[in-house]
Amino acid sequence: MKNLLLFVAMLMGATPVEIPQTNTINESSAVIVESVNTSFSKVELKVRAAAVKVLTNGGHGSGSYLVHKGFHFILTAQHVADGSLGSNYTVSKGEEYKQSTLVYSSVEDDIAVLYVTEKFRFVEPMKYKPMKKIANISDAITYSGFPSSHKLMTIRGRVAGYEDKPDSGKQIILHTYGWFGCSGSVIYNKSGEVMGVLWGVDVEYYPNIAIVEDMIWVVPVQKLDIEKPIKLICKYNKMKFC
Repeated sequence: MKNLLLFVAMLMGATPVEIPQTNTINESSAVIVESVNTSFSKVELKVRAAAVKVLTNGGHGSGSYLVHKGFHFILTAQHVADGSLGSNYTVSKGEEYKQSTLVYSSVEDDIAVLYVTEKFRFVEPMKYKPMKKIANISDAITYSGFPSSHKLMTIRGRVAGYEDKPDSGKQIILHTYGWFGCSGSVIYNKSGEVMGVLWGVDVEYYPNIAIVEDMIWVVPVQKLDIEKPIKLICKYNKMKFC
C-alpha cells in the first residue's frame, strides 16, 4: 500500500501554551544572541534568529519573520493560522510577544501570511527572497522550528523529490526531520532564499500506521504572490510600504 501524506497539523505541540497577559519584556532577558556551534553558516544563524512560534488554541505552529519592501510579516502554514482574514494571532520569540493579523490565506496551498503591525524589538527579520524556480533534487535545505514541546531546533536536509497534491499541484519532498509543531516552518536554501513552507509529514499505512518523520512535504514558495496581502492592506490603510 502506498504512502499517504498526513495532511494534518503538525502544528499541535504536545503541551498547551500559556500566553502571557502583557507584551512588556525585560530587555536583559530578551537577548536573542545565542551560544551556538560555529559550524552553522551565516544563513543558518539568520534563519534561526528569524524563527518564531505561532500560538494557537491549545498548541502552536512555527513560522519565519520576514520583511519585503518595509512590509513585516510572518510566513506560516494555513492550517496553523486557519481563521478568517482579519483574525489575530500571537507570535513569540523568547520572551517577546507580538500581535499579528491574518492577511493572506490559501487552504489549497496551505500558506498563510500574518501582518506584524508592531515590529519585533529583539528579532531580526529575514529579507524575503523567494526562489525563482522550484528547488532541484539534492538541493541542501535548512529550517528552524519548534517541534512538539521542544525549544527552537535548527534542522538540515535535502530535496529528495516531488509529488502532486490534489488542488495544489507539485510539492517538494524533503529528506529531513519534522514533527508536530514544525508546521509553518519556512524552508530556505543555502543562499537564504525561501524554498517553501513545511506543512506535512508522510504516513505509512502498511503493515501498521506509522509516521515517517524524515519524509516531509513542502509547498513551493512560487505558489505565493506576496503582493496580494500588501495590496489588501494598502487598499484600506496608508502605510509606508504601500
